[in-house]
Amino acid sequence: MDMLNGMQVFARVVDSGSFAAAAETLELSGAQVSRLVSELEKRLQTRLLQRTTRRLCLTESGERFLLRCRDILEDVREATAEASGAHLNPRGRLRVHCMSGLGVLITPLVARYSEHYPHVGIELTLSQHTPDPLEEGHDVVISIARSLPDSALVSQTIGQLFSVPCAAPRYLQQHGIPEQPEHLRQHQRLHLQDFQEDAWLFTGESGEIAIAPGDSFRTNVADAMVKATQEGMGISLLPFFSVSQALQDGSLVRLLPDYRLRERSIFAVYPSRRFLDAKVRTWVEFLQAQLPLLLSQHVRVIDAPAYAAQSAVALVRRRLP
Repeated sequence: MDMLNGMQVFARVVDSGSFAAAAETLELSGAQVSRLVSELEKRLQTRLLQRTTRRLCLTESGERFLLRCRDILEDVREATAEASGAHLNPRGRLRVHCMSGLGVLITPLVARYSEHYPHVGIELTLSQHTPDPLEEGHDVVISIARSLPDSALVSQTIGQLFSVPCAAPRYLQQHGIPEQPEHLRQHQRLHLQDFQEDAWLFTGESGEIAIAPGDSFRTNVADAMVKATQEGMGISLLPFFSVSQALQDGSLVRLLPDYRLRERSIFAVYPSRRFLDAKVRTWVEFLQAQLPLLLSQHVRVIDAPAYAAQSAVALVRRRLP
């Protein structure tokens, strides 16, 4: 039998005072109502109601069971109401996964989103791997890739990412400033894993040029690579949002600004559902609107003439005579 349906019928019989009255409100026959209550008692192996020709009376077991039934039925009603309105009203816990460096960048957006949707609590998990949302229980995974494989997941583009070659002024003073991508082969090249492919791919007027990263230092965390580069360990390829502050304070300079490395997209990935939860929908829409604006602030720093190659030469000479 349907246990939940039996509980609903039992509670309605008690509230109505008779099988006939319950049958009328439930649009069932009296025989159907009586059978459902009897099946419930059989399932529980206890009598819930004492039946007489004049009235119904709850047994002791029936009284205890009725209290539990009311709690359970109320929970079901609340859960149903919440679920049916979940695609309309953002509320509940939103579980977001993001790569570490990008996750730190979007944390201010999390704060702003919370101001708009105070009934949504956000759980932000940062790591260097990209999980499967279905397997690990994330509502939204923010992923960086050129393209995503076909799957049952839904993906929305929320921004564009590119990396820039950088070095510390003292490294350039000792080893010279590369003016062409080919010149990088004579330099120590640091390898930031996960954020970049097996080759540094520069696009210029003569086409695409591939430069292999070196093996002298590897890490999969952008902030660690920024520190290593500032220490003069070599030239690194860094996500533009990770390096803008270092360019502004002069601890790093940008190299080869006339060359563009291939861009990658930032995706919001989430499971496909017939009714998309409002907290997922509003979070993705918020990122689509706000993340490009945030990234553009860093791009303006990266593209500023003060950090171009010609200025970098002067900066090196001025800081390190």
